[in-house]
Amino acid sequence: MLAQPFSLLLSCHNKWHCSSTTKYPLYTLRNPLETFNAFENSISLFRPQNSKFDLFCFFLSNKLHEMMEVEVGEHNVLLVRCDGMYSAISNQCTHYGAPLSKGVLSGHRVRCPWHGSCFNVKTGDLEEYPGTDCLPCHKAVKVENNKVYVSVKKRIQGQPKRLKWMGARDLGVSHTVMLLGGGAASLMCAETLRQENYGGRIIMVSRDELLPYDKTRLSKVMNAESESLLMRRMDFFHKYDIEVWLKKEALSIDTNKKTVTFDDGLIQCYDQILIATGCRAKGLDCPGADLENVLMLETPEDARCIHYTCMGCRTVVVGTSFIGMEVAAYMIDMASSVTIIGSSELPYQRTLGPEIGKVTMMMLEERGVTFYMNDAVAEVQGENRRIKAVKLKSGLKIEADVLIVGIGVNPNSEFLKGTQINMDSKNYVIVDEYMRTNITDVYCAGDLTCFPLKMAKGQKVSIGHWQIAQAHGRIAALSMLRREVELNSVPFYWTVLLGKTIRYTGYGEGYTELVLKGKFENMKFLALYLKHGEVVAAAGLNVEPAVSVVAERLAEGRVITKAEAE
Repeated sequence: MLAQPFSLLLSCHNKWHCSSTTKYPLYTLRNPLETFNAFENSISLFRPQNSKFDLFCFFLSNKLHEMMEVEVGEHNVLLVRCDGMYSAISNQCTHYGAPLSKGVLSGHRVRCPWHGSCFNVKTGDLEEYPGTDCLPCHKAVKVENNKVYVSVKKRIQGQPKRLKWMGARDLGVSHTVMLLGGGAASLMCAETLRQENYGGRIIMVSRDELLPYDKTRLSKVMNAESESLLMRRMDFFHKYDIEVWLKKEALSIDTNKKTVTFDDGLIQCYDQILIATGCRAKGLDCPGADLENVLMLETPEDARCIHYTCMGCRTVVVGTSFIGMEVAAYMIDMASSVTIIGSSELPYQRTLGPEIGKVTMMMLEERGVTFYMNDAVAEVQGENRRIKAVKLKSGLKIEADVLIVGIGVNPNSEFLKGTQINMDSKNYVIVDEYMRTNITDVYCAGDLTCFPLKMAKGQKVSIGHWQIAQAHGRIAALSMLRREVELNSVPFYWTVLLGKTIRYTGYGEGYTELVLKGKFENMKFLALYLKHGEVVAAAGLNVEPAVSVVAERLAEGRVITKAEAE
């Protein structure tokens, strides 16, 4: 557990920090034999002749919980003391390279300050997404006279990631797991199965042309090449005997015969199946919605198309949630004008709340973006099949060359109609805390699910977050292997506007109070969302690792009261 009271972790003399992380000066070992001394900290490097290891010596204080970052050549090492025991792992988060020394140390795990990935400080193993790889773990060989000696393998210096051991297919095992969908949930399910030494056949089927890729970057780096977004390359799937079928779509599933029929006529049998087909962008339902340059963002190709089509053009964006706002912010310096149309009074009103919505609206307005709120598109007007203007329900007419639609999603569950798989009123698949549907050997994960969120007292929710989809895939794999582990992930996501990252954790739907630390107008704040007198979510800007502190408390199941929040 966190060593300090919650309030102390969030603020001290108006400076944001995490008290569970001890801050030390950063030392760079330029000369391998050089020894640095500064107050109570010292670092020494010993290189035994013909050894495969470099041996480092550190002197630390007697605190029971602390972290120290040391730069060794090209490799950042995080030296951790938990309950008086030392361990050493890479200091760079395997997700986007954040320094873990600035994160949150809680028990035997450290949480990334940027996006919430968690790692076991003893083993370096990944314990919470969105990271996909583990950390290299170095050996703390001995402790003598307040000095801890750490050996670092030369071959892993400069390598910030470690792939967890995975088995391969055993041809003597006839069992088949089919994964419908080529996203994060299916990938993590496949990897977990192999990590648990499942030897059967794994078939991942995707209607996309690409291998699983990082969809969170589509609205942030819109001109990125597809290859740069891939989470794993084809040689990975070959090495671990994971079959990948691209450009193939499921038309129907027979849960009695355990078969899936595909759009090319193939009928494939399975023993267990994961349905992770996700959602698709919702289009406009109005005249002119099919005109050229009415665009939606779903794939890397879509992102590049938007990037190049909007250059120098009058661009209108419909939708004021995460996709719409990020795309609009991205286009500010490229489009001749940017206009945003929203159905609510303020952006993010149903997610981050009106206070943050007002701040983000002002950020974009200061850069020349025009907002039309409490309105909707009535007609897209064009000439020669190309858009010329957008007419709103209020009667207003906006001249436009490009219209980008980001108004929500629809679940890809049509092929399940006619089956006995339970779905809710919005056609999301209902699962339990082990990602099981009501049909034996049929599991569901990712954006398509309606699942019980533990931190929300088991409330059934549908959350389209990348990290949640990854966690679903892992839980489903363990359930397939009859190693039931309850889903306990706390939602964590982020949005980037004009170079500023707002981080969010928890589930704040229906919150009744908001406690603010800092000031919105100063672009440095922590907003704590309360329901029934308890913190249920938090959003922060420029207060790292405060949001990760909240996430860790929620993950531990420890209540944050209104008194603590204030």
